[in-house]
Amino acid sequence: MLITSTKRSLVLALLLALAPALFHPVSAARVQAAQKNAAQKSEVEYVCPMDSDVKSRKPGKCPRCGMDLREAASTANNALAIKADSDASSSAQIQIPDIAVYDQDGKRISFYSDLVKGKTVAINFIFTSCTTICPPLTATFRKVQQDLGDRVGRDVRLISVSVDPMTDVPERLKSFSAKFGAQPGWSFVTGNKADIDHLLRALGASVGDRNDHTPMILVGNDSARYWTRTYGLARPAVIAGAINEAASKSASTVAPEAKEKTGTPDEAAAAYFPNLPLLTQDDRTVRFFDDLLKGKTVIINFVFTTCTGVCPPMTANLAKVQDYLGDRVGRDVNMITISVDPTIDTPAQMKKYADKFKVKPGWYFLTGKKENVDQVLYKLGGYVEDKLQHSSILIVGNVGTGEFMKMFAMANPSEIADHVLKVAGPAK
Repeated sequence: MLITSTKRSLVLALLLALAPALFHPVSAARVQAAQKNAAQKSEVEYVCPMDSDVKSRKPGKCPRCGMDLREAASTANNALAIKADSDASSSAQIQIPDIAVYDQDGKRISFYSDLVKGKTVAINFIFTSCTTICPPLTATFRKVQQDLGDRVGRDVRLISVSVDPMTDVPERLKSFSAKFGAQPGWSFVTGNKADIDHLLRALGASVGDRNDHTPMILVGNDSARYWTRTYGLARPAVIAGAINEAASKSASTVAPEAKEKTGTPDEAAAAYFPNLPLLTQDDRTVRFFDDLLKGKTVIINFVFTTCTGVCPPMTANLAKVQDYLGDRVGRDVNMITISVDPTIDTPAQMKKYADKFKVKPGWYFLTGKKENVDQVLYKLGGYVEDKLQHSSILIVGNVGTGEFMKMFAMANPSEIADHVLKVAGPAK
């Protein structure tokens, strides 16, 4: 009789569980527990952390976006993070610049006046030479366009903004859009790099490396001042539903308290970022938003002190950034490093780690109760089940203006410092 690999693993696990019974008495309950544990292990399912529709019985890479598949249980928290991010941004006010851009037909248009004003829009971010996430993002948008029918181009518009405007001239965008059968009402946008960079910052999609661009879709109803975000590789029906919901909003349907919260970017940030208590490397309790973010420009990254990979060189690189920024750090700029392993990284451990790199005042190494740290990491997109998989991306943001961007934390320190100063503006 042939024995499948699954049955073999069950038999082996059962024999190992029962082996001690040959020498010591063992309860039936323990045997049953071992059998149950073996069965559960044989039923492990792997899914893409970015697209829960992609499932497998064995580890590997997602055929859509190229990300490593993870155990289904570990992706549940990622899904919660995406939902929380979407919910938190609902009704958030966004200041969209009316810069000159070019569409895939080479037509010069004004981004806000011609594409957004008075309309319901869905905006995603791509670049034409991308070989991982951009093709599935664009294919999903095409299905959304089909689902919405003739509403696209009438009261709804789809917009794909290039994060690589130096390469993505209108002709390339035209060819790229044709591959996916894009129809009228869907604009692919490029332009002057400085202008596009400004636009991406305003839309919360700025990155130092084009490969790190967001897979999120920004959905908004300009007339109602209603904005939200949804995941770009969600089922097309889900995305179309978010667009239809936005389109159904009017100025009167947006809750008054939501309007009040969006009065300034600082107020919107206060509504989004957790204000949970965390501990610094000096074992001082701080409130995450009130004490570290409010009114500041921040530089945020993620580490764990026992890391032997990217964390030490990343921290050394940021120490040089602190030197470049001088006395701005601790005054109007805060540097924040958050542990992705708070159960091990006590304040004493964080202090020892920070001292290795001779960090100066104004740079906070944060840990604390795991549930508090995890919630902050969720909101920042830095939560991981496996600490070895943590992000090496740097978040740079001016909380007062609402301008945020991402950079590679191992970029040239002078380049990072320059971007921080641009976001921060003149010293106060």
